[in-house]
Amino acid sequence: MNTGLQLYNTLSRKKEQFQPLNAPNVGMYVCGPTVYSDVHLGNCRTFMSFDLIFRYLKYSGFKVRYVRNITDAGHLEGDRDEGDDKFAKRAKLEQLEPMEIVQKYTLGFHDVMRMFNTLPPSIEPTATGHIIEQIEMIKVIIENGYGYEIGGNVYFDVEKYSKEYNYTILTNRNLEDMLNNTRELGGQDEKRGRLDFALWIKAKPETLMQWQSPWGRGFPGWHIECSAMSAKYLGAEFDIHGGGMDLAATHHTNEIAQSEACSHQQPARFWMHTNMLTVNGTRMSKSAGNGFLPLQLFTGDHPLLKKGYSPMTVKFFMMQAHYRSTLDFSNDALDASEKGFRRLMAAVSLLDKLTTSEANEFNIDTLKVNCVNAMNDDFNSPVLIAELFEAVRIINTVYDGNGKISASELEKLKALINDFVFDILGLKDEESDNLELNSVLEMVIDLRKEAKENKDYATSDKIRIGLQELGIQLKDSKEGTTWSKS
Repeated sequence: MNTGLQLYNTLSRKKEQFQPLNAPNVGMYVCGPTVYSDVHLGNCRTFMSFDLIFRYLKYSGFKVRYVRNITDAGHLEGDRDEGDDKFAKRAKLEQLEPMEIVQKYTLGFHDVMRMFNTLPPSIEPTATGHIIEQIEMIKVIIENGYGYEIGGNVYFDVEKYSKEYNYTILTNRNLEDMLNNTRELGGQDEKRGRLDFALWIKAKPETLMQWQSPWGRGFPGWHIECSAMSAKYLGAEFDIHGGGMDLAATHHTNEIAQSEACSHQQPARFWMHTNMLTVNGTRMSKSAGNGFLPLQLFTGDHPLLKKGYSPMTVKFFMMQAHYRSTLDFSNDALDASEKGFRRLMAAVSLLDKLTTSEANEFNIDTLKVNCVNAMNDDFNSPVLIAELFEAVRIINTVYDGNGKISASELEKLKALINDFVFDILGLKDEESDNLELNSVLEMVIDLRKEAKENKDYATSDKIRIGLQELGIQLKDSKEGTTWSKS
């Protein structure tokens, strides 16, 4: 079991040694998508980052229960309990039932995650499937004196809570500044305090998604679902809570408050947050016109994209930045990642074609230590990838006959590639998935080989140049000919 893992904790704002509450078991909760529209790239980056974390924790010998929720109710347009319900608004727009909207975009989310080759979580609970648990938690919060009901709505009393707990512990914001920056309560606002937020919202007669509760018919506030579901599946205290950094200021701050108000203890020991996406240096957003969906990125169907990029190219691009760093999309950066990914996969495809010898010039154990050290340093995937390109150099050197590797070291190298490229980074060779293309190219390569053996160099060159024009590069060596996409 890995004892050298260091995680950056948003709570303490520093790296800390990771020691699970109940080793080797690890409980990890990640805020999932709100399924009222297509999943956006910011979400994808978060889920790919925590997929990497999930994979590495398992590789390190931990038994991980990874819970990632689906928000399918209770999310209003405004984070401060205002605006229309996102599901009802989309349902009206598409002339569908709200649960048809939920089903449509949940399936779409899963499809995109499969394209990115992410593992499914251990449990994927939904808000609508846990209404009872949310009601029960709200009842306890009221009993403990931190919630109040007015006219069928239930609110969390932030001022009362702040007298006993640190409401801004996650963000280190000044509570007085927050109050000053929050508008005064209007005459129609029934909340006691400006920072109070809804635990339960009274339904209007026309509201489609509503449930019976001790306070009348209504639906849960956005924040309570995660507190209820994390407690149910991971306990009142667990190891890791994750999500995008945009959730820290409101959603995760309120989660902590709800959980402490209920159980009198912090829910998670480590809070981890992924950073934002930018496009050509500007924050990605729909309003700025620079936000594109995963499928648009794959097809290139967007004014800011000059072409499409494969799912694994996009994933490799995202893994080349640390999860806590801003990630900037540009055509040049994606092109560079595409070349890097193809170079990595081309080298991996040569592993079974390497010739071993009695002599050995490479120390794979040292390379593995470097890879582990990179991941132990708060899941530093860019440093890991840099180390993997040292493995690429070794493979190409041996294949070209400029270096010697023993059978035992080659087996270590194969295991390292399998562990870190496929099992931990979650990459896959997209070319190997296309067996038909492989078969056709092998036949063409054989025809070129026959032409060369017959000294028909005109035909041989014609085949090579023709493939090159189609984006296929051939590489000749004493071991034979291999191909890769340029």
